[in-house]
Amino acid sequence: MPFSSLPNPTKSERIRPNTPSMLYRAHQILLDEHQDLSGVYLLDDAREAFAARVALIDAAEHSLDVQYYIWRNDTSGQLLLSELAAAARRGVRVRLLLDDNNTVGMDNILTVMNREANVHIRLFNPFKNRRWRALGYLTDFSRLNRRMHNKSLTADNQVSIVGGRNIGDEYFDIGSGTLFVDLDILAIGKVVDTISADFDRYWNSAAAVDFSSIVSPKFDLKQAAAPIFSRRHFNQIRAKSYAMTLSREDFLKKLLSGSLPYQWATVHLVSDSPNKATPSRSSPKLPRFSPLDFAQEWKQKREQKQADQEESIFQHLAHTLRRPLEAVLLVTPYFVPTAAGVAALCHLRQLGVEISVLTNSLSATDVPAVHSGYARYRKALLQGGIALYELKNQHLIKGRRDRGVVGSSSSSLHAKTFTVDNERLFVGSLNLDPRSASLNTEMGLVIELPVLTQNVDETIKKTLPEQTYQVQLNENQQLQWLSEDSSGEMIIQYKEPQTTWRRRLWVKILSYLPIERLL
Repeated sequence: MPFSSLPNPTKSERIRPNTPSMLYRAHQILLDEHQDLSGVYLLDDAREAFAARVALIDAAEHSLDVQYYIWRNDTSGQLLLSELAAAARRGVRVRLLLDDNNTVGMDNILTVMNREANVHIRLFNPFKNRRWRALGYLTDFSRLNRRMHNKSLTADNQVSIVGGRNIGDEYFDIGSGTLFVDLDILAIGKVVDTISADFDRYWNSAAAVDFSSIVSPKFDLKQAAAPIFSRRHFNQIRAKSYAMTLSREDFLKKLLSGSLPYQWATVHLVSDSPNKATPSRSSPKLPRFSPLDFAQEWKQKREQKQADQEESIFQHLAHTLRRPLEAVLLVTPYFVPTAAGVAALCHLRQLGVEISVLTNSLSATDVPAVHSGYARYRKALLQGGIALYELKNQHLIKGRRDRGVVGSSSSSLHAKTFTVDNERLFVGSLNLDPRSASLNTEMGLVIELPVLTQNVDETIKKTLPEQTYQVQLNENQQLQWLSEDSSGEMIIQYKEPQTTWRRRLWVKILSYLPIERLL
């Protein structure tokens, strides 16, 4: 249901891309030399990804546009909120857009943030009842089930970070629990203004509601003086670890000197319309959402102007990625191909395209229900010639700690990327599942740069033997998981590795339930 009873939020827009600033001056010569291109820098190291975000916030002089699906109230989350508050106090306009599905327990800290003179907070598809959120699903499920999965941070309309990382310790390689392996792109140049315009589109959409319209005044008065940003509230060990990271990386100095090793390419932003998450929009038919077989009829359904506004991210990918001719590598933590997706992938394989998929194993995934939507199609994919790799639960395996796209010794895959023909690379928030196709809004960057694409492709493939199980069919058409031990000897298993029978049974039961569209 729309929030018709609430006052309409004031519209605001991005600053001009040529507004004088430190970031503008740092990159002006480079931008003049590459006027029609964008500079990209791959953030595949979790600590550096945190340092990059802090550097952008510290460098901002005019505006910070920040959009996230998850923002944890942990060490990294509090530190970054503290940095945003400091930026606001020196005159920077901070626009913070958060999906409300993951702000449970954060009304206190967001109340304090929202009282800063230059901080403006909006919640996407918010819950009216802040205490009993589950009740909202009973009365407003069609709206609340649609979420904003986008992730971006832009400083002064000059530099943006777009990718798969949310804000939380598990995304920045801190803590003893499961750490998410992810990927971001730091971008400068032509694509940044497009990212900023897309943020405006979400910020001014009907689904984005002012925080002060949702949280009651009584609550605001009661919590206003809470010492949220006091250092004593941080985990001291983790905070010290972050401080050491920032000192070691010295990312801000590199950013302001223009000395980051950017690679220049044609870069396209692909993004859903925020209307995808509004209840007035009728639920679309579940599209064939393989990033490989984008149906041509999508291109002919609407006039181009309307298509630019309303097409899904999968349809935009059809325009920018084009049909693969030689090889595709898909990396996704949540892989639910659906029958249509399996047919599309197998058809491409018949045309001679090599297709490899890397996803989480059952032991590594943090959402077993989604794994059930993948497991039911595993045999059909293998029979169609698709190569399947599943990331091991590294926490249960002794070994050295590796960083990068595949991960560390205690990691779960969270990166969402794919390469096409060793020429084009996608990095963003998009999972290959029905939820991303029809319920959540998503965004990402398509980079036309063979050197970078080949580097990502080769880096991932080199680590597959050590870090993954390759799933195959034996002569009896039974599933088997192949892996190498520390001595290089091949190990074959006939059950989901590193799992209990209870976990396997639960996934089996879920695979029979009609929940695929929600996964």
